Amino acid sequence: MCGIVGYAGSGSAKEMILSGLNALKYRGYDSAGIALVRKGKLLVRKESGKLEALEAKVGGAEFDAPLGIGHTRWATHGAPTRENAHPHVSFDGRVAIVHNGIIENFMELKAELAQKHGIRFVSETDSEVIAHLIALYFEDDLAEAVRKAAKRMHGAYAVAAVSADDAERIVAIRKDAPLIAGLCGEGGLLASDIPALLKYTRDVYLIENDEIVIVTKDSVQIFDEELTRLNRTKTHIDWDAVAAERGGYEHFMMKEIHEQPTGIKETLRHRVDAKKELLLDDLAFTKEELDAVDRIYIVACGTASHAGLVGKPVIEKYARIPVEVDLSSEFRYRNPIVTEHTLVLAISQSGETSDTIEAIREAKRRGAKVLSVVNVKGSSIARESDHVFYSAAGPEIAVASTKAYTTQIVSLYLIALHMGRLRGTVSAADCKKLVEALEQTPALVEKVIKDEKRIRKLAKEHYKKEKIFFVGRGADVATAQEASLKLKEITYINSFAIAAGELKHGTIALITRNVFFFAVATQSYLYEKMLSNIEEMKARKAEIVAVVKEGDKRVKEIADEVFAIPDCGDEIAPIVAVVFFQLFAYHVAKLRGRDIDQPRNLAKSVTVE
Repeated sequence: MCGIVGYAGSGSAKEMILSGLNALKYRGYDSAGIALVRKGKLLVRKESGKLEALEAKVGGAEFDAPLGIGHTRWATHGAPTRENAHPHVSFDGRVAIVHNGIIENFMELKAELAQKHGIRFVSETDSEVIAHLIALYFEDDLAEAVRKAAKRMHGAYAVAAVSADDAERIVAIRKDAPLIAGLCGEGGLLASDIPALLKYTRDVYLIENDEIVIVTKDSVQIFDEELTRLNRTKTHIDWDAVAAERGGYEHFMMKEIHEQPTGIKETLRHRVDAKKELLLDDLAFTKEELDAVDRIYIVACGTASHAGLVGKPVIEKYARIPVEVDLSSEFRYRNPIVTEHTLVLAISQSGETSDTIEAIREAKRRGAKVLSVVNVKGSSIARESDHVFYSAAGPEIAVASTKAYTTQIVSLYLIALHMGRLRGTVSAADCKKLVEALEQTPALVEKVIKDEKRIRKLAKEHYKKEKIFFVGRGADVATAQEASLKLKEITYINSFAIAAGELKHGTIALITRNVFFFAVATQSYLYEKMLSNIEEMKARKAEIVAVVKEGDKRVKEIADEVFAIPDCGDEIAPIVAVVFFQLFAYHVAKLRGRDIDQPRNLAKSVTVE
């Protein structure tokens, strides 16, 4: 979501901070700001809108300074205005802070600060209370003031603070929001996410919950909540900043759609040997551990939850363990039945999804083990899980997820097979059959991508639609849901996904002449049922585009138009079919003039509830 960058060193803090914020801007933001410490004064500038507006305001030599912090904000408390943008400055002008997360008791703190100390607030944000609290506690040690302020705050936060009275240090603290630090030749660095630092270093310190970090030009020092010094080894990041560039594509989303064959290959690489047997050393389950599991909960949000819906029947088929798919945001509030015999499988691209983090913590409090599927090494979810399976999508920058989704599905399939082999519930032959199908998937995805011209034509025919329905059965329901979400995210078209068998239980009342449907019919065992549902829609004069497998001849007699994905097994079809819908949504968004990589009101990593 929001981005934090800090720099303390011998170079230009302004240049380093702006560079880092630019590396994070595709996470989503609606305002930006910077605070520099120069000659005993705080220099603060902030602007609503794009980073270019901020860069234009801090271009002069008067903004050269060796220490500072910067921020890109995605509005939660308060509108995306200059007043609500970070950094926030304390009542006495001595302290500036940037903050990611949410202060849940900010109303209580705000009332106290106003009534007891006469502090006048200039923003609508929860974050402003942090600056005032730190200033009240600040005597001669900024780190101690940050520590005391944090004791008063409830919620999730990563906070970085600088002071006009301390021109050498940035002090930051983390609780349930990502924070990293590193050193380069010019000084110390701080950020909320890895891409911000990759231009300068690939060796980073991962800051844990309730830890305080002090960054200077020569050091990164990490302390616990009582300011006792901690030892921490660096984590090496094995992908570089070049991977976060568009590589000649007009948008990151298109680049990432095209990278899906590679992502799938990389997710399979080193996990399958020449005999098509699994090599999942990253899952240290024993047969006894798995035999003790009586239920699996998949917890995830948004696109990741749709991957979970695809994975659920595959895990049940091969591992023979009951699986439930739960939205992370609902899981911990419904008093779930979780015991020491429960396995929670968390899915997250960033590994920093707040709702999913809280869901796994609730599960662990109840005695469950946690297995996570994440794309970012060293992320919060990865660190808090008992077992981690890293998908290999590579950096995903566009807000609308594409390659993370398809690699998550592949990851779940490999996990299902691994569990089945350990438990003896899947034969070597059946395992080999699905592995071989997965190995063919990159080529099938490539074929869909090569059909982009036709998909673009279809988008041109329908981009003015203001309401679109998606229907399917079995695994195609998840594909319909993901297709609908992609369309909503980047085109802002009102779209709706439903299991086709549910049409006659209410939704069919909405079907009239020219209502537009995508009918996904790739599941062979449900094909006859799906044809009947298409007939139901057509009888009510709906306009239908059917997505089927190559060789299908019957649906042409009913649907207005047909798009055929390459022929493949039912389990592979959700991976292949979704690429069609990704491309369709992309071209519709482009025709409608949308900001494809940074759609309104959305952020890449949702780090607040």
